Amino acid sequence: MDHFTLHSGVMHAEDVPLPQIADAVGTPVYVYSRATLERHARVFREALADVPDKLIAFAVKSNPNLSVLKVLGAAGMGADVVSVGEMRRALAAGIAPEMIVFSGVGKTAAEMVAALDAGIGQFNIESEEEGIELAEIAAARGMTAQCTLRINPDVDAGTHDKISTGKADNKFGVPISEAGQIFGKLAGLPGVHLRGVAVHIGSQLADLEPLETAFTKLGALVTALRGAGHTITHVDLGGGLGVPYKVGEVLPQPAEYGAMVARVTRDWGVKLIFEPGRVIAGNAGVLLTRVVRVKRGIKDPFVIVDAAMNDLARPALYGAYHHFEAVEPKGARMTANIVGPICETGDTFAMGRECDALEAGELAVFRTAGAYGATMASSYNSRGFVAEVLVDGDKFAVVADRIEAGAIMDAERVPEWLA
Repeated sequence: MDHFTLHSGVMHAEDVPLPQIADAVGTPVYVYSRATLERHARVFREALADVPDKLIAFAVKSNPNLSVLKVLGAAGMGADVVSVGEMRRALAAGIAPEMIVFSGVGKTAAEMVAALDAGIGQFNIESEEEGIELAEIAAARGMTAQCTLRINPDVDAGTHDKISTGKADNKFGVPISEAGQIFGKLAGLPGVHLRGVAVHIGSQLADLEPLETAFTKLGALVTALRGAGHTITHVDLGGGLGVPYKVGEVLPQPAEYGAMVARVTRDWGVKLIFEPGRVIAGNAGVLLTRVVRVKRGIKDPFVIVDAAMNDLARPALYGAYHHFEAVEPKGARMTANIVGPICETGDTFAMGRECDALEAGELAVFRTAGAYGATMASSYNSRGFVAEVLVDGDKFAVVADRIEAGAIMDAERVPEWLA
């Protein structure tokens, strides 16, 4: 459920008509609903009611906007970060350092130092080499890093190859066949307290079976590690639960996920950590855009909008689907190719898509754009960066300014020898 609905024939975000935002802020613009963010956070927490000891750490990479993080932090969520920049955003939003988990395969020495100094709650170590380096850095500073070892369970999540993270040939984690040996080596190092294991097999999962398979493998590993004399108190189960992008699409609900987790982990006796991202933020945002013109095509017309692949990269990057509809639908329908203005054929949101009939100047939205939208934006074709707006009931505010191409150019320098 989200809070983007038609009232008197006009799409609203909560109680704000989208044309009002377009007139005030311009297009394209991301629009987020506070009520939807809070509802999704609540539903996810309620789904895990049978898990007695837990931390729900929002995956900041899915939407790092400070206001979004502020809303979710106030709803009791921690933060899963993969860079020192994301960590600083989480801290700036008021999320307590002990509720921050630092994941990612490429943590630099400088990032490790910054995270140690910030007092974050946990590092998810992704390799033996990383664990050794972190131990050396922490010990030299007279500190102990709280850690889990991320396991690659070699489970195919059945998702797009570019967002799969749990297969043997993916770059994440250590092979489960070597986990016991690596855990034993790292657990003996000063500077780290290796207190558990972690797993994350991919994003936009449409089936709970791969997750259950991975969790079952992880449970067996926990038993084996304890049998080898290690104390296991924390297990990070990652995120990845999918959301419906298409109308009528049915995916596993958080309640189903929570029931599976409670059943599989019932006897583990650990604190469980979760890293939801898309399932919290995805349906909480839309990308509002205006039609530039409708161009005659050989078969179907091209609806050219002012949003582009630099604003919403997922269709060009993954062939991803985003539902597209008019802000003020008139009842007529058309079949069209929906494209942006960038000089790339890849700047195509849909081909041969049935949608609301649209004309030049009219507004439309790409749905389910609250996750992996603005965070992946670029300034390609010198278009600048898209603005972001948060709606709260009948009011709204710009929560990320539109960065115009000129401002980006102002940050560039021409050396004297080219002047």
